[in-house]
Amino acid sequence: VTEKFGVPMVEAEGASRSLFTQGYKYMFAVLSTSEYYLAPVLDIIAQRAKAGWKSPSDLRIGMAFENDGFSLDVRAGVLDVAKKYNMKIVIDDKLPADLSDMSATLTKFKALKPDILLISGHSKGAATAARQIEEMKIQAPVIAYTHCEAAKVHEKFPKSAVGVMCPTQWLDNLPKQDKYFGDAAKWNADFKKVHPSYTEVPYQTAQASAAVLVFKDAFERANSFDQVKVRDALAATDMETFYGDIRFAPEGNNIAKPMFYRQIQADGSYKPIVTYEDMDFPRKVNY
Repeated sequence: VTEKFGVPMVEAEGASRSLFTQGYKYMFAVLSTSEYYLAPVLDIIAQRAKAGWKSPSDLRIGMAFENDGFSLDVRAGVLDVAKKYNMKIVIDDKLPADLSDMSATLTKFKALKPDILLISGHSKGAATAARQIEEMKIQAPVIAYTHCEAAKVHEKFPKSAVGVMCPTQWLDNLPKQDKYFGDAAKWNADFKKVHPSYTEVPYQTAQASAAVLVFKDAFERANSFDQVKVRDALAATDMETFYGDIRFAPEGNNIAKPMFYRQIQADGSYKPIVTYEDMDFPRKVNY
């Protein structure tokens, strides 16, 4: 629709890599694309392995992904990094369409005992994973899955959530700021004041605010509502916000910021993970 009618769009929730391989000129996204959601955790674990665990090439991975564009892009990113380290993928499953049961995958995981469990299935998939990991008492040195915060796994499944590595587009302690929201910590505190039911703020809300800032900046630089002029202004975006730096590739995705990781702690808090030294490793949980 944006291309057909030439209407500029700044989106904050669609991370699928396939959105940015179609040659679209009017769609821009403030977020990192889906192939970077779980792949970087393998880089972190490879560094941990080199520091005194085992050779990265000896690491074994069990993984399961929803059969949709987003999750298959996540899988593609994982495959690229696993190949880089010669890691062995021993389970590579597609989750059922309704995302209500992944016990078959977890049964194989218990039998084969891989070192790493990776899952991507949006919020419902995260909730199913957390529930059945707890029911089946899955033990693994490393577990990572997408949409931890949105699924509120730290509240609904506190036992199995402990130690889980969660990809996030944003951290609330980032040293980034803008003149409207202040820094990341201030935006986070202000959001919780307005919405006190949130113990952890989903990154999706932060990037929605960032998308508004990008549009505001582009309208001001274009000094016009002309669709082509606004589109060109968006393409030239180069700014710092509380959410992070934003600069668009010709394809429209943000190339100025990385994905980040947080690890769920026993008290339900999310600890920022920058290097392997920040991790609680191996994951320890009492079911």
